[in-house]
Amino acid sequence: MGQTHNMADYDEVYRSFRYRVPEHYNFAGDVIDKWAEHPNRLAMWWVDDNGLEVKKTFRELSIISKRLANALTDQGVKPGDVVMLILQRNIEWWEAVTACIRMGAVVAPGTTQLTAKDLKFRAQKAEAVCIITNPEVAERFDSIADECPSVVSRIVISNTVEGWSFYDDIVARGSDVFLTAETSSRDGCILYFTSGTTGLPKMALHTHASYPIGHFTTGKYWLDLREDDLHWNISDTGWAKAAWSSYFGPWICGSALFIHHTNRFDPLKTLEFLSRYPVTTLCGAPTVYRMFVLQDLSRFTFPNLRHCVAAGEPLNPEIIEAWKTATGCTIRDGYGQTETVLLCGMFPCIEPRFGSMGKPSPGIDLDVIDGEGHVVPPNTEGDIAIRVAPHRPLGLFREYWKESERTASAFEGDWYLTGDRAYKDDDGYFWFVGRSDDVILTSGYRIGPFEVESALIEHPAVAESAVVSSPDETRGAVVKAFVILAPGYTGNDVLVKELQDHVKKVTAPYKYPRKITFVESLPKTISGKIRRVELRSMEWGKA
Repeated sequence: MGQTHNMADYDEVYRSFRYRVPEHYNFAGDVIDKWAEHPNRLAMWWVDDNGLEVKKTFRELSIISKRLANALTDQGVKPGDVVMLILQRNIEWWEAVTACIRMGAVVAPGTTQLTAKDLKFRAQKAEAVCIITNPEVAERFDSIADECPSVVSRIVISNTVEGWSFYDDIVARGSDVFLTAETSSRDGCILYFTSGTTGLPKMALHTHASYPIGHFTTGKYWLDLREDDLHWNISDTGWAKAAWSSYFGPWICGSALFIHHTNRFDPLKTLEFLSRYPVTTLCGAPTVYRMFVLQDLSRFTFPNLRHCVAAGEPLNPEIIEAWKTATGCTIRDGYGQTETVLLCGMFPCIEPRFGSMGKPSPGIDLDVIDGEGHVVPPNTEGDIAIRVAPHRPLGLFREYWKESERTASAFEGDWYLTGDRAYKDDDGYFWFVGRSDDVILTSGYRIGPFEVESALIEHPAVAESAVVSSPDETRGAVVKAFVILAPGYTGNDVLVKELQDHVKKVTAPYKYPRKITFVESLPKTISGKIRRVELRSMEWGKA
């Protein structure tokens, strides 16, 4: 569209980039309230499936968050206390995150798909003092509330529930005068439960300065946001991606958020909204784009869309091509973790290389290392790691809260280990190989599942796939693919052979899936990443 980007020269920005970290920082006071000085500056444009629309300015958000901070204080919540926030894309989610930050409470978001057992685990482990949720989850929580004595405040939205404070009432009664907490840059701000490949979820704790300020690069350079943008991030609020792209990243840039509150992702409805509303930038998981390109995209026009990104796992080149043909936008990949901000991205000013994660974010010294902590040469696979000495970068979590050994195990010498594997090409682009434990070893070969999935999705019969290792007497392990078929195709032996031959043609022949199972759905995390660990466990009889 002929617009200049926030980053014109990657090498120059990366070389000269420096963060300034104040001793005290509070996103609600230092960012939300600054934008609130402009009374009409839009913070969010919220719509639901019933045609309801709400627009909120930063000023309105500032006032409501002060009222809620007062209400939480009255309910016994103190700075440093953990508030469990279990909501969908309700407006109250954004208000509550802002209120918690404002008062110095630690907000712990979670998805509404959590079971009673999950809620109990989280409340006990975090010693949560308050829970803010909807009536459905409130009922679940009530069944285990007796086992969570630390929770003294229970707040429900939408409808009243016996024994719970009603959100609308306490906010209406709260004063809109509140002195924003002078939070230290080292104080805990946001707590994410993150599932490892083994064991129960761990608590990644981010601080008041490092995480919000660290997302400056997420918002300005990767999302490429400006004050007049309307940004849509299609993400569940329970996942850290919401903090990246639905909260800190856009709002630090002064952009407005477009929010679609819905119980289920509908690709057609989403495309309709994207063409109807003046959304300029879009962020979604690869699964979202995979579902988009299965629709008839020629039915839509996207006059305002100028920039699209994806994160969560690498995106297949075929999907990028199909989306670009339909919209004129190249989907640019980004990489990071619950424990970090954006670590690596296909920034708008760099030449896209489809399938690559891009180049390191400004402020992040990212590299590929071997088991001894040495940087490996280009085109050599190794562990993705962040250099943390002599300077620890902004955006890296403070610790796995209350688990010092787990925290220590994530660091090796001068490095933080992401647990992911990749290689760097001669030009400094990173190429994802897989989780350290997802790599398939067969007949002496190492095969990254993503390579096989990328080959499969090029075939018109394949809507989505997941590839894992499967036991084999001769080879130790072989490649197995679980395939969801595109509409109009039937799974049979003929198609199995066709898909195997196809993979042999488009990638190295040894990578083809010796076993293929057709399935209706794939196990996924809340954030839409395929849970290969679950499929692998089933194959190896550990499930």
